Amino acid sequence: MTIFTFGINYRTAALDLREKVAFAPENMIRALRNAIEVTGIGEVAILSTCNRTEIYFVDPNDSHGSAEKILDWLADYHQLSASELSTCCYTYRNEDAVKHMMKVASGLDSMILGEPQILGQLKSAYAVAQEAETVSTKLNQLFQQAFSIAKRVRTETAIGQNPVSVAYAAVSLSQQIFSNLKDAHVLLIGAGETIELVAKHLIEKQVGSITVSNRTLRRAEELAQEFGAHAILFSDIPEFLQKADILISSTGSQLPILGKGAVESAIKKRKHKPMFMLDLAVPRDIEPEVAGLDDIYLFTVDDLQEVILENMRSRENAANKAEKIIEEGVSEWKSQLQGLDVVDMIRAFRKNLEETRDIEAEKALLALRAGQDPEDIVRSLARNLTNKLLHAPSRKLKQVGERGRKDHIRLAGDLFGLQKSDKNESNH
Repeated sequence: MTIFTFGINYRTAALDLREKVAFAPENMIRALRNAIEVTGIGEVAILSTCNRTEIYFVDPNDSHGSAEKILDWLADYHQLSASELSTCCYTYRNEDAVKHMMKVASGLDSMILGEPQILGQLKSAYAVAQEAETVSTKLNQLFQQAFSIAKRVRTETAIGQNPVSVAYAAVSLSQQIFSNLKDAHVLLIGAGETIELVAKHLIEKQVGSITVSNRTLRRAEELAQEFGAHAILFSDIPEFLQKADILISSTGSQLPILGKGAVESAIKKRKHKPMFMLDLAVPRDIEPEVAGLDDIYLFTVDDLQEVILENMRSRENAANKAEKIIEEGVSEWKSQLQGLDVVDMIRAFRKNLEETRDIEAEKALLALRAGQDPEDIVRSLARNLTNKLLHAPSRKLKQVGERGRKDHIRLAGDLFGLQKSDKNESNH
């Protein structure tokens, strides 16, 4: 059995390629089941965010070709070339795979070091895999251990003390463009966790006003009510766009929400007053051509790098301590995994003994019904059980004795709680 992490992230691939391998939430269960069906792997879970797509899976056959199968499946699923993806992907096995997942869960592999959102996203990925019934004993144990270590990193280090996230970086970048947010009107497109965090940070910075736009008005109104904002539908964006000084978008849409024509029209109505746009979505919500328009400052998640680097420097000491916690977590995972193997053996051993017990008990019951002497039946049952339960261990012990394997004999003594006297030991 081998555990794998296979992925592509912001370090290995540009946004153009990352958005091609992103999974839409509504298609995830089908994708998980299809991965198992096509590749023959045992368990699988998929994490798909704006910065990474990672596939965690178990190969019960320890096949060295498993990563290639997953690569081919991923390419085929998204109708891409496997050779195009192969130069941007990474694969980790067993302990390295476990360590990587724990680093991801703890925010140590994030674009913004220590950002907390990734843990929630990983928990969601696990929940979806559970719903799809594509995770079992090994991945269940791994995910729980990763969550536990991430919690330790949060509580035992200072890595999460400051409000640093993609949302925080987005607001920081907005401040660099608009030094005084009190006079700015912000249009937020989407109503998910990222946009909610952006809204919280904007309120902390005392932004002038906020409008929330979403595909469904109810969700937009819920978020708007929480932050004293105004709510509109996606379809209302072109009409409202001219009022926005800052636009920040993060949806799960597979197609752009905002095109060049609508933005061009809004800029004319604004009499070319500059507009700052930040597209946090993967795939992108705003057509890339919008960046070519005058008076438009369009940024994507990849453009947050400068803000991110500054935050990373302030968290490096905490990250070093977190690395040690993760090393401990990997060791704990190893021990737990070995424990799972023993549990499987104990379960099989118990099943074997119970089958023998049931056979002998049935023989005894038949003898009782036949009117045989109960005392004889009990003695016969005890004798037969003893003989059958000792048969296999006795035969194996004789074999290792004939081979001179004293280490095996001592181990058997430990297992069965048998202590040989010094006299017996010296006679051998």
